[in-house]
Amino acid sequence: MMVVTGATGNIGRELVRQLHTEGRGSGVRALTRDAARAGAVLPAGVDLAEGDLGRADSLKSALDGARSLFLIAGVGDDAGILDVARDAGVEHVVLVSSITTVTHPHLGPARAHLAVERRLRESGMAWTVLRPTQFASNTLWWAGAVREESAVRVPYPDVGLPAVHPADIASVARAALTGPGHRGRTYPLTGPAPITPREQIAELERLLGRKVACVGITREDAYGPMAAMMGAEVANSVLDLMGGDVNDALVAVHDTVARVTGSPARPYRRWAEENADAFR
Repeated sequence: MMVVTGATGNIGRELVRQLHTEGRGSGVRALTRDAARAGAVLPAGVDLAEGDLGRADSLKSALDGARSLFLIAGVGDDAGILDVARDAGVEHVVLVSSITTVTHPHLGPARAHLAVERRLRESGMAWTVLRPTQFASNTLWWAGAVREESAVRVPYPDVGLPAVHPADIASVARAALTGPGHRGRTYPLTGPAPITPREQIAELERLLGRKVACVGITREDAYGPMAAMMGAEVANSVLDLMGGDVNDALVAVHDTVARVTGSPARPYRRWAEENADAFR
């Protein structure tokens, strides 16, 4: 039995779908706060369990009999979840961390991810750590502005990062959960090439068939709305990663997706085509 947390999120939902397509649906338990909602979006036959990642004790029944756990760091009580998983007899945890643990280890979110990685390695359970870069799905932040104003205001519009498709994170997680040779491994995950916000907006223009303006703004102008949404420390960290403190390690392209899954990493264009309706 494999327990997938965040089963209705960008990565978890895709991971459940891939496992089901592979014929492993009966061995998947999808953890969600709302089983009725999850049942409407997940494949039939997947075992649904309710739990709150912020309350680790609420996961005990979901982890009963589980051998593997998929967990995204930074969503809930990571330390408590790992303790509950170990006590339940979970043998292997696939953890989604962040590439910032290498590129920007001094930033608060990166330090938090490193602490979770360390806690997992010291837990006695087998582990696989995934360190993705910026998600292609982060551009959903622009959806309202694209729909209502046909314009996106973004800092560092010409700084390119190798954004990764969430489905590729799910594909590597699936391989780690179901195949040999992945325990004790740490995988950096990126898309196939750097892409700038201006280039991402051009892809949306192409799909929507209308002009969408890319308006460059200063870091200071971007900071206020971002801090209100995600807090000052995280906002500063995100702005550093977008272009304020870009380094070679952050923009480096890794072939991990192709090596682990046997398929090339999906480009941003693929993600945009699959999610164009969100911008219409």
